[in-house]
Amino acid sequence: MKVLDLLNDKYVIPDLKGQTKDEVINELIDLFKDDPRVIDLEKVREAVLEREKIMSTGVGKGFAIPHGKTNTVNDILAAFGKTSRAIEYDSLDGHPVYLVFLLVGKDNLVSKHIKLLSRISRMMNKDEFRESLIKAKTAEEILSIFKKEEENYFEV
Repeated sequence: MKVLDLLNDKYVIPDLKGQTKDEVINELIDLFKDDPRVIDLEKVREAVLEREKIMSTGVGKGFAIPHGKTNTVNDILAAFGKTSRAIEYDSLDGHPVYLVFLLVGKDNLVSKHIKLLSRISRMMNKDEFRESLIKAKTAEEILSIFKKEEENYFEV
């Protein structure tokens, strides 16, 4: 499985409307409102926000990866959003966030969930990759950037 296997233009927001950490997380979660893989959207929201209370998922360099695990999904879900406005996110480096990758895993798919989190983190650690995403204007451009970057990685 690759990150791109989880994303399509329905789950990419090229210009997030939210202005706070909770607003952007909720905006991404809301993309799954009518997704048949979701049993209970509010439980998904609860899992992600509870995980956020433990420690900020703003990992630095303008990037955050909110995530959670729950049995109220049938599969691993992902969504991505970006904004040109600085989002105060309590990031580990103290800087605002512009890129947000949401990952929701099923409780019994922990290994795959962790591997995907690791892959996303490695990708986002590359300055050129992040800069390309920030410059992208459409969901299609964003997906193309992910596709190009993932050509360097093996299946998870």
